Amino acid sequence: MRIFRALSALLTYPDEEVVGAVDAIGAAIENEALLTDETRAPLLGLVHDLRSRDLYDLQENYVLLFDRTRSLSLHLFEHVHGESRDRGQAMVDLRALYESKGLTGIDNELPDFTPLFLEFLSTLDPAEALPLLGEPAHVFTALAERLHKRQTPYEAVFRALAALARVQPDAALLAALREEPDPAPDDFDALDAAYEDAPVDFGAPADDCGRDGLAARMRQARRPAPGVVQAAAPRTEFTHSHSRPVPEDGRHG
Repeated sequence: MRIFRALSALLTYPDEEVVGAVDAIGAAIENEALLTDETRAPLLGLVHDLRSRDLYDLQENYVLLFDRTRSLSLHLFEHVHGESRDRGQAMVDLRALYESKGLTGIDNELPDFTPLFLEFLSTLDPAEALPLLGEPAHVFTALAERLHKRQTPYEAVFRALAALARVQPDAALLAALREEPDPAPDDFDALDAAYEDAPVDFGAPADDCGRDGLAARMRQARRPAPGVVQAAAPRTEFTHSHSRPVPEDGRHG
């Protein structure tokens, strides 16, 4: 499904390659029959924003939103499992699902990174992709609401994902996300406090799937500074780890 590849690109760090592809991204959005006019127009607004703004301004804005604000993390399991140990197993299960469908070579990014998740969905038939998209619908809705408060056109991507999922987000899970702290990107004390939790050992090397905050900062450090399914495949659950009992073996999904 080309629309997932287009939405993945819109959520990717806006380097020269991404900005250079905005016309193709816009064409994919304009020609996507699954989108309503109400959903399509704001997406094209984001495309226009990427096309018309200064590159370094775009990069600085992206980092401020998604790398410095934990409540806007593009790592889905940050909003599902937080720092719990269940997140590590969820990562393993999601990676196994990717590999079962032939998506390999993803060691440079955590498997729950939203652009990577969408890239994976783009390789599937709609009958497989849409149910998977629906599992984190509550996360997409919460992220859209948080981005709406910041009056950023990135809101459009998560509104589109929630609409494409064609499911009502779980009310209890969405309510829990709405109650979580959502500091402004320029509230530095609150942002620092959000990353002061004790590290969690996921049972894997720290540089493979450590804390989300560390992963985000490492990802940011690699960027230029602004201005310069098989039936046996495991199923990943996008529900909060505390919302259901943990099996005796400690696994989820």
